[in-house]
Amino acid sequence: MLAESIVIIGVNHKTAPVEVREKLAFSGDCSGPLLTLMDIDGCRECCFLSTCNRVEVIFVASDPAAAAVAVRSFLFAKSGLGDVEAQQYSYLYQGTDAVTHLYNVAASLDSMVVGEPQILGQLKQAYRDAVEQKTTGVILNRLLHKSFSVAKRVRTETNIGGSAVSISYAAVQLAKKIFGSLQDKTVLLVGAGEMAELAAEHLVRQGIGRVIVANRTVERAAKLARKFNGTAVGLAELASQLAEADILVSSTGATDLILRKDEVKPLMRQRKNRPLFLIDIAVPRDLDPEINDLDNVYLYDIDDLKNVVDVNKAEREKEALRAEGIVAEEVVKFDLWLEGMELAPTITAIRQKANTIREVEVAKTLGMMKSLTENERRSVEMLANAIVNKLLHEPMVFLKNSTPHDNPQLKLAFVRQMFGLDKESSEQQPPRENV
Repeated sequence: MLAESIVIIGVNHKTAPVEVREKLAFSGDCSGPLLTLMDIDGCRECCFLSTCNRVEVIFVASDPAAAAVAVRSFLFAKSGLGDVEAQQYSYLYQGTDAVTHLYNVAASLDSMVVGEPQILGQLKQAYRDAVEQKTTGVILNRLLHKSFSVAKRVRTETNIGGSAVSISYAAVQLAKKIFGSLQDKTVLLVGAGEMAELAAEHLVRQGIGRVIVANRTVERAAKLARKFNGTAVGLAELASQLAEADILVSSTGATDLILRKDEVKPLMRQRKNRPLFLIDIAVPRDLDPEINDLDNVYLYDIDDLKNVVDVNKAEREKEALRAEGIVAEEVVKFDLWLEGMELAPTITAIRQKANTIREVEVAKTLGMMKSLTENERRSVEMLANAIVNKLLHEPMVFLKNSTPHDNPQLKLAFVRQMFGLDKESSEQQPPRENV
């Protein structure tokens, strides 16, 4: 069956811890892995996807079981892990399950953060690399293009990407509600850790105007500031820098408050009460909760943000259920297309056999009727052609039409037997039903 030739083998954040995933990390040019995969016996088409949270090989094989063993060996070749561990940490999808998995990946239903948009761009780049290396064909070209349209449909018909589901992203969404556009705004990051960096990435993506990084160690501040073309300052300059900032994101490891109400109050007069948005994602807290009592000052701590995230996660889960319905519907459509691909060789073989019989019999008849004019000979040929087409019409309709209770493979085998398509090659291997 043609569907069974589609296989996906991979490792992701659900099946393997980071210490295993990092052993499988592939960086840079994907042409090497693609060409290596195409050297595997029976691998007809392939696409190679590598991100920080997943490595997957999507391929079409004439012998899926044998190819799967070779593909898994390729993925784990440099990991130092044995076959048992490789199977434990990886997954294998075949046929309809593989199609469903790919659609889920494209629609970000299989992502660590459901609804995140990056994976679709990464999958499109993987496909571009495969096309460039000429490692895709009829089946994967269709499958991957359909995965992109499924992702687009999910984005259009659901709100799966519309709610903040990470602390840093929730903070940015709240900032947008307060300021509207962030284009000309200045953000002051206090602390140079991972949370501050994630918040900066989200803010830069939203077009923030300027980034300032304040840290106890100026060298660390400078290192983070360089990533965002920003400015680094020491923690002692916090108050003076805050007079210029619109947004402050604080995530230090301090054991006591680093900014109190009585320090912010005079700054607000200096700022002429221009709105100030403060995000405290540190535990313990960096910012005095009483700061929130000041006019035009908006202070959110990590619990406030978690509440936003929890509500939004529940909303995304509802949207994910709707998205799964779309995926299931699109998988059925692809299966129908594959069935059509499987029918094509049989339909072609029936027509070829019928036309061969027609040509032989017409030639035999015309050979015995040498007195016919050219028009009469043409009429005999047209008559024979019309009889063949009418006789083949119902069998073709029978093959192409299906009901929920049909077994496509049984139907195909029955029709091939009825027309004796495999009789001539009984001493050879039966012809394949895929293209």
